[in-house]
Amino acid sequence: MQLEATNRQIYKIASPICLALIIPQFNHMTNTAFLGRLGELELAANGIAGIYYLVMYMIAYGLNNGMQVLIARRAGQQHYEGIGKLFSNGLEAGLVFSVIAILVTLLAAPYFFSKSLHNPDIYTAAISFIRIRIWGFPFLMMLSMVDAFYIGSGHSKVLAVISICQEFVNIFFDYSLIFGKLGFEPMGLNGAAWASIIAEATGCMVAFSILFLRKFHQQYSLFRFWRPGWEVMRNILNVSAPLIVQFLFSIGSWFVFFIFIEHLGERPLAVSNMLRSIFGFFGIFTWSLAATCNTMVSNVIGQGRSDLVYTVIKKIALISLGCATFVCIMVNLFPYTLLHIYTNDAGLIATAIPSIRVITLSTLLMAVSAVALNGVTGTGNTRMNLLIEISAVVGYLIYCDIVVEKMRSPLYIAWGADFIYWIVIFTMSVWYLRSGRWKGKEI
Repeated sequence: MQLEATNRQIYKIASPICLALIIPQFNHMTNTAFLGRLGELELAANGIAGIYYLVMYMIAYGLNNGMQVLIARRAGQQHYEGIGKLFSNGLEAGLVFSVIAILVTLLAAPYFFSKSLHNPDIYTAAISFIRIRIWGFPFLMMLSMVDAFYIGSGHSKVLAVISICQEFVNIFFDYSLIFGKLGFEPMGLNGAAWASIIAEATGCMVAFSILFLRKFHQQYSLFRFWRPGWEVMRNILNVSAPLIVQFLFSIGSWFVFFIFIEHLGERPLAVSNMLRSIFGFFGIFTWSLAATCNTMVSNVIGQGRSDLVYTVIKKIALISLGCATFVCIMVNLFPYTLLHIYTNDAGLIATAIPSIRVITLSTLLMAVSAVALNGVTGTGNTRMNLLIEISAVVGYLIYCDIVVEKMRSPLYIAWGADFIYWIVIFTMSVWYLRSGRWKGKEI
């Protein structure tokens, strides 16, 4: 429960998180590969609809990160009953957010898509997909809350079991429902939506089953505090709300980027969806280490050992950069092999190659910047996270508006927006951590 600032401790926490992230990303690659066999339209529509759902997921991810910080802080303090109160209230808050997300999607998403997308076929396919897909959100939200408990309390190995079960189900139903195999009717793009819902429900069921099988519910009093504790809820929202807004800004800007790309045509959008899948998969090393940084920074502060914060961040950042460098070399050596996973269309592959070169360079910057930003998260000052994110998104969108929308630049130039984003993130995060303004903050 009380962590040490060692490489062994970093690997111990990050490895199961990494495995838990690899499996969903592998599924997304498989899903995109299946849809790529249907055609460019399905790839393009899945790109837009997938990013929209990712925007909704940021609500769960922000709440998850806030819960991680709080649970890790209580774990460092060895305050087990406090973990139970956080868990119950976090579940209740998550279900409320789920209802809001479903209502927004059903009532407002069609109008927004109709005003922003130029291709009517992409619009029709994306709306059909997202109207189904959003019903998996309550399961995803509850799963995120359980994952926050497992990571924050130091039981991150459990995530691998949950993800393996979830993704086997997802891949099975992707294959069965998209193409109409094993007695199912072919559903095309909508089959991928139903497969994801079934998988999220499965993951949620497995996650809660392990809580009871391992008796975590008794050890941490997880289900003893069902009456909402307004002080606890206020504490959760105080830490999580800025993160939720931060992640909505972050992925929302990416959603706007994909809309700009749709204005360039169906092919650039299809290519961008493939690139998102490839680098989403290889980015898991960075994001698992970033989540580890979040937890470890909060834990050592909870122990009263703030002097270890810089040591933790530097060690994790170096490991992250090393992983990213290896990944970038491999991607640049074998880009055609990777792209052939998604399509045999030589034109699509040729269009994607220059963008791959650009994105691999920005991935190196992301490897360090994401860890530094999660170090800020671990200090508990999530309002600073929000300020950093807003600043980065403003620069990102200005670049997109000028370079993509107005200048109609080639796709590889459009992806250069990532450099603006990560440079701002890195600069502001390092400035804040070095300022020492986070010291003494209570959460």
